[in-house]
Order: sequence, then structure tokens, then C-alpha cells
Amino acid sequence: MDIGYTKPMSKEETNFDFSTEPEIVTEVSSLQELLDRATGRIYRAEQPQEDAGLVERPPFPFLALVSQKEMKLALLLSLVNPNLGGVLLIGPRGTGKTTAVRGLVDLLPHVKRSLCHYGCLEDDIETSGIDAVCPDCAQKYGQGEALSELEKVRLVELPLNARLEDVVGGLDPQAEVSERMRLKRGILSHADRNLLYVDEVNMLSDQVVDAILDAAAQGQFTVRRGAMSATYRSDFALIGSMNPEEGHLRPQIMDRFGLRVIVRGLETKAERLEAYQRTRAYKVNPRGFGEQFMGDTQALREEIQLSRDNLQEVKLPEKIAHAGLELIEKLKIDSLRAEITLFEAARAYAAADARLEVTFQDLRTVAPLALRLRRSQFMADYLSDQVEESRELGNVLDEIIP
Repeated sequence: MDIGYTKPMSKEETNFDFSTEPEIVTEVSSLQELLDRATGRIYRAEQPQEDAGLVERPPFPFLALVSQKEMKLALLLSLVNPNLGGVLLIGPRGTGKTTAVRGLVDLLPHVKRSLCHYGCLEDDIETSGIDAVCPDCAQKYGQGEALSELEKVRLVELPLNARLEDVVGGLDPQAEVSERMRLKRGILSHADRNLLYVDEVNMLSDQVVDAILDAAAQGQFTVRRGAMSATYRSDFALIGSMNPEEGHLRPQIMDRFGLRVIVRGLETKAERLEAYQRTRAYKVNPRGFGEQFMGDTQALREEIQLSRDNLQEVKLPEKIAHAGLELIEKLKIDSLRAEITLFEAARAYAAADARLEVTFQDLRTVAPLALRLRRSQFMADYLSDQVEESRELGNVLDEIIP
């Protein structure tokens, strides 16, 4: 999976000549046939319509990003293995964090979507038996009918000004008008089995952040409004971004993110010039620019899907696991999420490389992403003081109580 610096565009490409092949007009055998075809068209009285001012601009292609290899790797690993616990992108403004995340739209794999109101899936029956689904789905399963269909994963973005009720859900305003109390799903519910992107995560209120992290950790959350309550699924991959200049992130929130990437600006003049040229080409003709990367994007999307399918078969040898645990011990990292993220990232990297066994090199590659920003000097000092206090307490006990 080559996600490093992409070859600069040629001189012809930088001239932004995105001319496409002329539309092919089907030949007709006679003038009458042409007249019949034109006559048969449906006349729309409202045409031509006034410009509605709507914009449908494709995202900047993920593969068109210049350099930023570590950020690309972390985001792709999160697509391969949703159990990583998400990704946190940390860096100054203007370094392509949001652009990279939105560019994932064209790479997102497919997942099973339930066709049932209660969210029943074939996996529920395979893991917990036929009683794990509703009676209708149990009957469908017995008759060999599908309980789900494959659907593309979506990128759900959380607005910066989102309220707690927007995030978890609340009373449906339309139902209140008709005097019928009903709960309305929130953003977390819509993010189920999708990617949830939280930009400027360090600027959100504590209540909203806590709700997001609890839902991500539990895979579900409950909304209570008076006598009404509902529990929703919330199995999503979390991607956050932040600018440290605008405020710090609480340690307990930082610990919930699996991979952490320090995103820096491009270092060389050649890279910065190439980034400028690609940005300008995209603004001139977004669709034409995206077509240049369409083939590679399709190939990468297929590779991600294949890697996800093979992930369960990837093994972590015992000697690799011991090396990872020793690494964490020497770094004096307390959180158990460290080894979970480290080993799951290594498995994802092996799967992406079409291998079924993790190597030492896999561990070395993903360790900086999984283990950085996990140590706390405050906790180290605090625990050291507690050790000293316990020693003094033991000495006093030995003196008084023989």
C-alpha cells in the first residue's frame, strides 16, 4: 500500500487541461427516427430553472495529498480495523487534516446494514442463536431470506456547535406539535457502523465529548426524556482533529483515541509548490482533477475491503506480543489501551500488506502511532509519591505491630 509522496504532475497536467471526450451521439438511420426521438422527449414546463445556488463538489482526492505519509497510514489503518479506537490528528491549522478525512469518502468500504427496524443481523444469530433476533427476522432467516444488505460506509461529521441533544437525540419537535411524544435519533445513532469525524474536538463541551466517548466505548447509548427512553447502537470509528494552540484535550479523552498523529506542515519547497499546484487545479475543475486519481482510488478501495475481509485471519505470534509488552513496560505506560491499540494496529498493517502474521517490522512501524502521548508526568510523580508513602507506612507498622 503505497501512501507516501505521490509523483508530481507533469507540465501538461499542471496546465489544468481537463478536456473530456465529446459526448457520443447514437447514429440514426433516418431523419424520421431523429424526429421521433426528439418528439418523444418529455417536455418540462419549468425549464430552464433558476440557479438554486446549490454546490455538489467532490472531495479533494485522498491520494492527491502531498506527503503526510503517517497521517495517511493512520487513517487507512482505521478503515481496515475499526477496533483500533479511532484516530486523533494533532497539528496547526492549514496542514490538511480535515481535507484528508473528507477524502476518505471515496475509499470507504462496505458493511452490512440491517433491513429490520430493530437492527437484526445474520451475525446476531451466528453468535447468540436464533433468539437474538426478532420473530420476523427469525422467520426470514429460516426461509433463507437476507436480513441485511451491503452498503457503503458513510462519513458523518459532527458540527462544532452541536448541542448534547443533537448528539444523543431527544424529543421529536414534529411529534410534539401533533401531541405525540416520540424520540428523535441523534448524530451518534446515525454514525452507527460509519465513521464519525469530530473537528476541533478540544473545543467541544465536556458533556458532548463524554457522550461521544462513552458511546464509542460501549457500542450503544441510552436516551431518557421523562418517561420515555430508547437504547441505540453506536458502533462507529472515531476520528478527531485539533489544533493545540486552541486548547488542550483532557487526558481521559486523549486516552480514548487509539492512534495519534502529529501533523506538521510540508517541509520542502518542492512539496509545498506541488501542493499549491494541485490545490489550484482542484479549484479550477474539481471533477476533472479527481478523474486523474480515479483508477488508483478504486484499486485502493478494493485493497481496503480485501484487507478488512482477511483481518480476522491475521495472527499475532507470542514472541511479537512479548516484544510489544516489553516496549510498553519500558515506556512506563499505564493504560491497557496501549497494547490493545498497538497489537490491533500491527494486525491491520499486516492485513493491508496481504500477510496473515504480524512481524517485528509491523510492530516497529505502528508503535509511534499507537504509543505516543500516552505517558503522564503528573501520574508518574503521583505514583512515585504513593510508593514512598507506602514504604513509610510499612516501616511504622513494623515498629508498632511486631
